[in-house]
Amino acid sequence: LHHLKHNKVLHEQVILLSIAAREVPQVQESERIEVERLSQGFFRVRANYGYMEKPAVTEIMQLLGEQGIRTRPLDTTYFLGRERLIPVATTPPGQEGRMAVWRKYVFAWLTRNAIPATQYFGIPPNRVVELGTQIEF
Repeated sequence: LHHLKHNKVLHEQVILLSIAAREVPQVQESERIEVERLSQGFFRVRANYGYMEKPAVTEIMQLLGEQGIRTRPLDTTYFLGRERLIPVATTPPGQEGRMAVWRKYVFAWLTRNAIPATQYFGIPPNRVVELGTQIEF
């Protein structure tokens, strides 16, 4: 709804995709995706992968096509969330003893150096819009 409010457009098809890691090495193809039709042109898709498998958005889009959900890879725009962690030295009231400041900096550094979602999920970088937020912790 934020997108509609700010951009004054509604896409003809919106797929809300969640990728879940299961506690098994591999997920059977028949259990790979779960599709929920929300309303006209809106779908909630959950893609299931085992811990030994690497998720691929292109594969998920092909599987959706097999289920009758038309996708157009060359016309698809992927909206991704992105968080920037900002370590702060002060601790909010009630949060005392949670994490040492130096550990916050190490955690933020590890997060910044993680592989980007576009690369990990095999999403074409020229088809991505990233929406970000800054989180102080």
